Amino acid sequence: MSITVNKKAFHDYFVEDKYEAGMVLEGWEVKAIRAGRMNIKESYVIIKGGELFLIGMHISPLTTASTHNKHDPTRTRKLLLHGNEISKLIGKVERAGYALVPLDLHFLRGRIKLEIGLAKGKKQHDKRASELEKDSKREAQRAMKEHQR
Repeated sequence: MSITVNKKAFHDYFVEDKYEAGMVLEGWEVKAIRAGRMNIKESYVIIKGGELFLIGMHISPLTTASTHNKHDPTRTRKLLLHGNEISKLIGKVERAGYALVPLDLHFLRGRIKLEIGLAKGKKQHDKRASELEKDSKREAQRAMKEHQR
């Protein structure tokens, strides 16, 4: 079950490969995500010391969260993947010029997972071309629907 999707990532990048990662979260963060109080639009994934970290994901604390703890809504969160997946990602990001982009936050058997994509950035003309392609597909669907009536 998807919680949130980063539509901007598909607009700005060509996503070539997808990986599912676990996240190290605090209790108040899990409650806030279940309530839908998060945003992954401006976030990105970096590699530091052979580990993956999610930077810029904003999780707004609930008003019922404890007041004696200081909650940081945009703290850096560690991502959990298998070692061989991490080494594969490190090789592609450092050599081939790929970026790691968060695509989708979802539940899997009660756990919160983040789908990250191995992506290459789109140029402005690529964005325009994909927008035109989307529009033409939409027009074709509309014409087919009218034709069937």
